[in-house]
Amino acid sequence: MKFAYTIIYVDDVPSTIAFYESAFGLTRKFVHESNLYAELETGDTVLAFAGNEEAEMNGLAILPNDPANPPSGWEICFVTDDVGSAFKQAVEAGCTAVSNPNEKPWGQTVSYVRDLNGCLVEIASPISTDS
Repeated sequence: MKFAYTIIYVDDVPSTIAFYESAFGLTRKFVHESNLYAELETGDTVLAFAGNEEAEMNGLAILPNDPANPPSGWEICFVTDDVGSAFKQAVEAGCTAVSNPNEKPWGQTVSYVRDLNGCLVEIASPISTDS
């Protein structure tokens, strides 16, 4: 088994892709002509967005993401060496600040924002694996 995709259901796939390009500096990899599915370049694991109606077409019942409600019980995490700058860029692009960058006892810097869909996004420094 290999973890290959995270797919987040959203109201507006093209707007979400443009938002992630602006807020997090990601690059679009693929956008389906229907505008109901798109992928971003993120490394080995694909971050993708699908339209809420795509879930229905697949026979799935979902609770749509909504910035007016508390975030769902999951998050995505982007790792960077400059958490402060990445956090600032995300907020300036329209993310809602949840937690300013702060250093954890294990030495990692961590911050949280919510995207335009209300999804929780962690922006963190790499965790040192040196013992």
